[in-house]
Amino acid sequence: MLYNIVTYGCQMNVHESEKIAGILEKMGYTASEKREDADIIVFNTCAIREGAEDRAFGNIGALKQTKRENKNKLIVVCGCMTQQKKVADYIYKTFPFVDIIIGTHDLEKLEGLIKKRLEEKKRIVSELKDNYDIIENLPIHRTSGDNAWVNIMYGCNNFCTYCIVPYVRGREQSRKKQDILNEIKNIVQSGKYKTITLLGQNVNSYGSEDKTQGTFSELLNDICKIDGDFKLTFMTSHPKDLTDDVIEAIKNNDKIIKEIHLPVQSGSNRILKLMNRKYTREHYLDIVRKLKENIPNIRITTDIIVGFPTENEDDFKDTCNLVKEVKYDGIFAFMYSKRSGTVAEKMEGQVDDKIKNERVNYLLNLEKEIKAQKETK
Repeated sequence: MLYNIVTYGCQMNVHESEKIAGILEKMGYTASEKREDADIIVFNTCAIREGAEDRAFGNIGALKQTKRENKNKLIVVCGCMTQQKKVADYIYKTFPFVDIIIGTHDLEKLEGLIKKRLEEKKRIVSELKDNYDIIENLPIHRTSGDNAWVNIMYGCNNFCTYCIVPYVRGREQSRKKQDILNEIKNIVQSGKYKTITLLGQNVNSYGSEDKTQGTFSELLNDICKIDGDFKLTFMTSHPKDLTDDVIEAIKNNDKIIKEIHLPVQSGSNRILKLMNRKYTREHYLDIVRKLKENIPNIRITTDIIVGFPTENEDDFKDTCNLVKEVKYDGIFAFMYSKRSGTVAEKMEGQVDDKIKNERVNYLLNLEKEIKAQKETK
């Protein structure tokens, strides 16, 4: 019995696909690189941008003939797309050959749902729920080379006006510190992994809803006390929560890789306010200054959204000037994508796609120029 998993989106989804693989391996399935050979195909979807959704719909639709030729083949769709009821309903109606549809909070049910589908021969749409419990000790089949992903928290409380994540991932919940430390000790003792990457929608707010777990900086310090030869990194950091003690932890622990992904999204205070990012350009640059002063060799990368509603040339120039000032080591630039159910979806002043495209290309060329300047020094 073979399985194939198709993963879209962020590192969180990559790690969740490792958990899906762990569940399937426990059931006796073996991974197949060829989708057409698999007895069960899982699409782990992403809803952060329209392009990811379109690719998922296209690839799901392409299996219609495959399912017609082999009715025993199981097709599962899960992830952020299916956590939205209207999308789950759309998939159910549009793709009648999809067997199981589940949201982001039901991974632990996957084995039972597969068995139920095989026994009862009825399609399954798992009931979506807003609340969730953190499930520990799910089997994991790690597939990311010598890097081991470790979730430290789930969900997001920030409600940036462009972002669907709080609606599909739920509110922030931190794992118990001891559970995290135990998982990392087991990873280190296995001797298979050189890097451990902590995951969370906003790792800096770890423990904010449960003060008994301590702060993110305390967690970093405790992880670095674990015996073993490994390097530690994390993603993603929200600038509003990046505190001096986190900077100190990065500085003082040799096990922590001297790099940080710090999404700015825009260099314009007006746009940052519309985005509900809860920091200003000046605050962001102050954090960058502290990072560079305390950790001179630190690598800083970022995310930038161009073409957010009402973004004008002055706003975009502010972003470009910030990029020139920070001199990022890497930029992930995206065109604003309207997401159903978000505040920004209903904002006036939507920017033309042609302008978005021109701006994103300008930013990417600016990144190349900065990289070339660094290389010549």
